[in-house]
Parts: sequence; C-alpha cells; structure tokens
Amino acid sequence: YSIMRLSIIIITYNGLGFLTRCLASLHDFIDDPSCEVIIIDNGSTDGTLDFLHENYPQLQLIANSENRGVAPARNQGIAVTKGEKLLLLDNDTEATTAAINAMIEHLDMHPQVGLCSCRLVDKEGIPQDSCKPYPGLMIKLRNVLGIGNKTKYQPNEEGIIEPVYVIGACQMFTRAIVDKIGMLDDRIFYGPEDADWCIRIKKAGYHIHCLNNHTIVHDYRRTTKSRPFSRLGRLHIKALIYFYWKHKRLF
Repeated sequence: YSIMRLSIIIITYNGLGFLTRCLASLHDFIDDPSCEVIIIDNGSTDGTLDFLHENYPQLQLIANSENRGVAPARNQGIAVTKGEKLLLLDNDTEATTAAINAMIEHLDMHPQVGLCSCRLVDKEGIPQDSCKPYPGLMIKLRNVLGIGNKTKYQPNEEGIIEPVYVIGACQMFTRAIVDKIGMLDDRIFYGPEDADWCIRIKKAGYHIHCLNNHTIVHDYRRTTKSRPFSRLGRLHIKALIYFYWKHKRLF
C-alpha cells in the first residue's frame, strides 16, 4: 500500500521562523510527486497556519488545537503517510537533498539497518552531539548541571556511527519498521521518545546508523536544560520516569 518514495513528517509549535527555512531546504522533495511533506501544527499562535495556507497549500497539514507533544503529533503524521521511507525532521533543521537521498540509499542497501540519521551541525557548522548512549539518570543530571561530556562515538572507516540512539531531529526508517514494532510511544509527551523509539528498533534486531559523511543543519534549542522546572521541563522529567520504568533500567 506504499505508493510514494518518501514521506517527510515535521511537527511545529510557534516556530514559524524555523519552519520557513526548513521548508525552503526541502524544495526538491516538495516539488517531487513521489514524495510528500506532512506538517503537524501543535496549536501555534504565531501565524504558522496562515503562512502554510498561503505559501504551501500543496502540503498535507494537520492542525491541532493544542500542543499534543512530540510523540503523539509524530504519530498523527505517521498514521497518514504513504511513503516507503519515513523521515522525521524537527522544524529547526535545514536539510540537503544529498543528505536525504544518502539516507534513503543507505536503508535500501542495508536491510539490517532499522533507522538512520546523519551528522547534525549548528548554524556555525559545529557538530551536535546527536549520537547518544542510553540516557541514564547520571547522564541526564550532568546535562542539567551543565557538566556533561560529549559522547565519544567515532565513525568507522565508512563514516558510520552506531550509537544506542540518535536524537529525533532527524530519523529515517522504513514503513516495515512501523508495521513490525508499532508507532512511537505517545505516553511520552516530550523527552526520551527518540531514545525509546531507537531502543525498540534495536530490540527488534535492527541496527541504528548515523551517516557522519552527510550533514544537516540543526539550529537546536535546549529548552529543558535552560528551564528544567518549567512546565515543559516537568513534563520531560515525568517522561524520563516513565521511560526508566518501561525499560527497567536507570543507568
């Protein structure tokens, strides 16, 4: 029943400036009839809906009346996709055609890979620490306190890194993965939904790969690190407690 080559899923919430640049970077795929771009708006009040109606009427838009969180909104997008490959992108990314095509080709050539990403850099070109170990309690505490060390994953001779998980800003996988293990855990409003997703894929017998030779810009914002006791920060902590209970592992 997959009739398209690629479905790109982007959730957004009051991030019109970021979304404008993100969609501009995806022009090759927006104009490609074998691809689809699905936007899930989580109740934005910054003119995002008007912008999309005026400038991108061809995109599929799901407009939520409130912020439903990351995993529930992504699942809304996944549920309506028609692509053989699915790409989750944050709205603050700026992709390249070459990087997206490289991920598609990598999944085609390596059926044992359940999910792949590529190197993420900030606007200055500084690599983001996007390949992660298990998000144990001590790692999270060090991050909040600002004393976390960068992960020491190194690419192999083919430029591939194989971490426990890659952050959800850029994750590509096949429809077969969704059919096999289900969608994201929508009980995780915001937080380790990306880690949970990758760990479930690995438990199903697949590998997680990051293509270090291909780059996407991610103008990332560490909301919960800067405001750990905000509403979002509290929801993040709640999600972590659930995550540790689910996987029966604290460290």
